[in-house]
Amino acid sequence: MPIRNTVATLLAVALGAAGEGPPGAASCTGCHGNARAGMAIPPIRGMPAEAIGASMRAFRTGERPATVMDRIAKGFTEEETQAIASWFAPR
Repeated sequence: MPIRNTVATLLAVALGAAGEGPPGAASCTGCHGNARAGMAIPPIRGMPAEAIGASMRAFRTGERPATVMDRIAKGFTEEETQAIASWFAPR
């Protein structure tokens, strides 16, 4: 695992332990926080960090079509995405 991903993961774990998400995580819960399995907007809490990161990269590059997630994903760096993904992933 590259150093920056390790740092992002450690930061996310530390913030999660304090009950706060990394910068940007609160914006995810606006749509994904109230989502239920089977809905158009999937819940992300408990998803593997790798799956969240892969989805964000696919939205960012346009590989995965979206209505708004492509624009949202472009607003996050890879390091921010990794921190957010690690925070939402199961511990």
